[in-house]
Amino acid sequence: MTGKGLTKLFAAALLLVASAPVVRASDGHRPSRESVQLGPRPFYLVEGMDGGWLKDRLMQCQNGPFYRTDFSIGHRGGALLFPEHSDVAYRGGARMGAGIVECDVTFTKDRNLVCRHDECDLATSTNIVTTPLNKKCTVPWTGPVGADHPAPMCCTSDLTVQEFKSLSAKMDASTPAATTAEGFLAGTASWRTDLYTGRAHVMTFRDSIELNRDLGVKHTPELKYPVHPERVTAIFGGQEQYAQAFIDELESAGVHPGDVFAQSFNLPDILYWIKNASAFGKQAVYLDSIDSTVSPPIPRLSLADLRELRSQGVRIFAPPLWALLSVTDAGEIVPSEYARDIRQAGLDIITWTFERADLRQGASKAGWYYMFDPTGKAVKKDSDMYKALDVLAREVKILGIFSDWPATVTYYANCMGL
Repeated sequence: MTGKGLTKLFAAALLLVASAPVVRASDGHRPSRESVQLGPRPFYLVEGMDGGWLKDRLMQCQNGPFYRTDFSIGHRGGALLFPEHSDVAYRGGARMGAGIVECDVTFTKDRNLVCRHDECDLATSTNIVTTPLNKKCTVPWTGPVGADHPAPMCCTSDLTVQEFKSLSAKMDASTPAATTAEGFLAGTASWRTDLYTGRAHVMTFRDSIELNRDLGVKHTPELKYPVHPERVTAIFGGQEQYAQAFIDELESAGVHPGDVFAQSFNLPDILYWIKNASAFGKQAVYLDSIDSTVSPPIPRLSLADLRELRSQGVRIFAPPLWALLSVTDAGEIVPSEYARDIRQAGLDIITWTFERADLRQGASKAGWYYMFDPTGKAVKKDSDMYKALDVLAREVKILGIFSDWPATVTYYANCMGL
């Protein structure tokens, strides 16, 4: 190539760099070294939408640019296809444009904090029952679950942190009737996959902090309420000390409080942080336990309850997405009365969880997350999830949404300038 040709090529390269979207990290972050890669799923969903202004708007955005956004929150990483709370899940969530990635925080018997959705979910979310550590489980796997063999219960609090880190993460599933430990670990839902099980490593809370920092994303750790509160008392001295250890880990890692959205379903945890760790409590997220499917049902909070939360210093409230939406007789998705009351009380809203239901047959078959549309009047197919997201974003005015596949949300958020 001639010198003139090289000069033109160099100039073109500079133009490409200059025109690329800039991802700016907040205080304490290095700029991300990972490009945002949405993959084909959001395009597939948009193309499958019925005609109308929303499809037209989203179709116009197919050429990007795509960039990281705090509106898109990686729920357990990218748990639709990657083993949740693993290194590959966290990387996947960040690469799909999630500006914030979640670690659910629980504990080991030697007082270390680790990332698992539940203190005692190791039997179904890791390979523990096929390892010698099975014998250390609160209830080991011993055979097909039934009268002769109880369901295994393997807890992070059964293990030291080094024992925990020897485990491999897998898709959270099981086959209780299996006659072998290997067979027990099967059962992944047909709309998920085991393709990325094999190199997925479990993570400590500190591991997740460092990985998020390296990827240039913020943190939304959730302090999980223990299955065994007596172990929290024995190991930490009590729930408040446990909540403080959670903050201590963030502080010792040098995490800027503005980069953290600490979460809990346990209101005393939130109030403890507001009072004793105000820099982190300022944007702590109180997760709503509302659930009409349990016995007895857990009702919604009243407007008076919501105002009381705000007076106590709670700023961000997080109900499940179904609680924020309703469907009219005409099949239109609208904000629920609950959503309007939450906003009236002066609370900001984050919600959960997108892409955590199989919508291929519509909301009527999708289960808990789409209970707002039990007969499938509005959400008839997977592509219709964008109709729900649009109402949450434009009318409920949520700050962000957790997703098992952040690319789906990132596409919408980038298109709408969120």
